[in-house]
Amino acid sequence: MVFSSFDFLLWFFPFCVAVYLLARKKAKNTVLLFFSIVFYAYGALETPAYLYLILISVVINWVIGILIGKENRWKKAFLTVGLIWDFGCLFVFKYLDFFIRNLNHLPFLHLPLSNLILPLGISFFTFQIASYLIDVYRGEVEVEYDLVDLGTYILMFPQLIAGPIVRFSDVQKQLHRRKVTQKAFLDGLQIFVIGLGKKVLLANRLAGLWTDLQDVGYDSITTRAAWMGIAAYSMQLYFDFSGYSQMAIGMGKMFGFRFPKNFDHPYLSTTMTEFWRRWHMTLGTWFKEYVYFPLGGNRKGKGRMYFNMFVVWTLTGFWHGADWNFILWGMLLFCLLALEKTFYGKFLTKHKPLGHLYMLFWIPMSWLLFAISDMKQISVYLSKLYGYGEPAIFPEDYARYFEIYGKWLILGLLFCTALPENIYKKMKRSRYAPALIIPVMAVILGASIYCIYKGMNDPFMYFRF
Repeated sequence: MVFSSFDFLLWFFPFCVAVYLLARKKAKNTVLLFFSIVFYAYGALETPAYLYLILISVVINWVIGILIGKENRWKKAFLTVGLIWDFGCLFVFKYLDFFIRNLNHLPFLHLPLSNLILPLGISFFTFQIASYLIDVYRGEVEVEYDLVDLGTYILMFPQLIAGPIVRFSDVQKQLHRRKVTQKAFLDGLQIFVIGLGKKVLLANRLAGLWTDLQDVGYDSITTRAAWMGIAAYSMQLYFDFSGYSQMAIGMGKMFGFRFPKNFDHPYLSTTMTEFWRRWHMTLGTWFKEYVYFPLGGNRKGKGRMYFNMFVVWTLTGFWHGADWNFILWGMLLFCLLALEKTFYGKFLTKHKPLGHLYMLFWIPMSWLLFAISDMKQISVYLSKLYGYGEPAIFPEDYARYFEIYGKWLILGLLFCTALPENIYKKMKRSRYAPALIIPVMAVILGASIYCIYKGMNDPFMYFRF
């Protein structure tokens, strides 16, 4: 069940909200946990064992958290056991076949693949569970003795499948004591509708261009079409994932929670360093808190700092996908970040026009490695971008693509800026706010539902991670 589906919008979510608002304060977490289990069960209909897997993981981590919380000499061992279970499950389901495929390149080695289906959201909920255990071990959060409350934190359906990655410290107080006000509920509803519009009205429309290029074949397109395609993919990925995050944050607010912000207009950045402070912010925070700082951060000299950065970005790439293109993507980002830190980062920050030009080049280049898994096809696409590949079959293909997708590309560029958000904030501060905002929200919601009805809808891209 995806947020941009009739099953969710017309049945599941309205019914969940109604029951939640009618429930007593002490029962709200139970209601939210129940609907979260139903939500995950719906997504695991073809693999029902995965529902049991996540429920068992919740119980195991609840028990281990309690054991870690007791002041004794065994808490480090308990933490180790918990992390082995959590990351062991992630390894088996997400990375085992990757290692088997690569080991099978060795002579006389022919190991069978497991062919396991990736459980929904495993990369996200594994990081959340692990952060809880580590924070309890560090003494940064109190142990959660109530299984329902901990289960609500881990399984809460708004952010279960694709984030944002919420640390237990972000919501611990809210789990035990929160209040849903009319203002917060309406603000959350608006955030949800805006996120839905980003996904359905922008990301899904831009997706068509990239799909068309894949269907035609990269070796058959012109240079102009290639640049249009990678620009469309870059914006599609942004609106898809930031739209999901906004929907999750909006729903969280409707339930009385404040989830951390996950995007802050990343395409306005002037360096790749700034970009990764604005893109998927909760993932960056997780790696900083649980990998970079424990390795020593920048406190042990420049050589160690660069090594720590290398580890973080290798893991960041591998976290996104079990394939070499993701590792290569992580390596590219490490190189750019290291070069900016050492040589020209401050210069680009000071000279913003040059910084924006720099990022206009590197953002689509980095997403190219993210978008295409086959190394040969990456090479073909690069040849098209720089005009040294085989001649295009249709020399005027870019004109046809622009005729179909041009308006979505222009709208995408506009909504990558802060202008629409600034206008929205001014509308909210206006004395005529309801008269201004309600029609806008109605148009976004109505147009989104119409597109879904017409079948113009795609799964969220980050579900595959």
